[in-house]
Amino acid sequence: MSEQVFITDVGPRDGLQNQTKLLSVEQRVALICALADAGVAQIEVGSFVSPKAVPAMANTDLVVAALQTQSRYKASNIALIPNLKGYQLARTAGLPRVVMVLYASDSMAQKNAGMSMAEANRVTLQILDEAVRDQIQVVATIAVVFECPFEGPIDPRVSESLVDQFLAAGAHQVVLADTIGAADPQQVRSLTARLVQNHDANRLGCHFHDTRAMGLANVYAAVESGIRRFDSSIAGLGGCPFAPGATGNVATDDVVMMLQQMGFETGIDLKKLLEASELAGQMTGSDKGGRAKAWLLGQLKKNAL
Repeated sequence: MSEQVFITDVGPRDGLQNQTKLLSVEQRVALICALADAGVAQIEVGSFVSPKAVPAMANTDLVVAALQTQSRYKASNIALIPNLKGYQLARTAGLPRVVMVLYASDSMAQKNAGMSMAEANRVTLQILDEAVRDQIQVVATIAVVFECPFEGPIDPRVSESLVDQFLAAGAHQVVLADTIGAADPQQVRSLTARLVQNHDANRLGCHFHDTRAMGLANVYAAVESGIRRFDSSIAGLGGCPFAPGATGNVATDDVVMMLQQMGFETGIDLKKLLEASELAGQMTGSDKGGRAKAWLLGQLKKNAL
């Protein structure tokens, strides 16, 4: 039996938040359902942030409510929360798991959340306490884990310390986010190998952007270290409005293609995933897609997927 790799598609949140065209609730729900129908195990359906700060994420509660009406679409949903108020909104919406963002630099914490690293840590620890009581899983994503756009390269010991602290505090998983796509495969292999030695690999994940065309290579490096959980974005949509230079996330289309060709099991139907990718492009008016888009479309036309 082939080994399982688990994908969280962050397109409906990370992918849409940086697009100039704002999608309606109905469009966002349709994209999420297309991803679920393709077999994506977990989908980041939105974020409970101020719509003034991130207009594309307005009405995430309505998106969740629409998905909750159909059991096949609600089990895999997860949403980002910036603070305690966001957590409370997500809890009221009935989400079983949430994503909190930590920071490996003070500058990024200030730009993204208006607080210091230490303050962001305290907020996350407070929410973890509530989440344990509420039986809600918390995924702690560490932003700019390799390099900050304001402070430059991050000391790996800072990132390792954050992983240690929040796994010990009860985070369901900790995700290493290369927010601006600055990491190289050797950096990724070095950090992830050390972390896998010290922690359960099932509680670790990676989130790569493709700014320097190394997103897929970084996924490969993390897989070689034993990481089996990855964030990716349908059609390679993405970027961070608060991180200069950040471009799209590594494309789910490419990640699934590579993993399946390597013999890993993802549970994802690549044909249906490509259809979801095309839908994302049509909705956003973007011609983006994975690096293998042309080849995949050719295979689709030949019914070879």
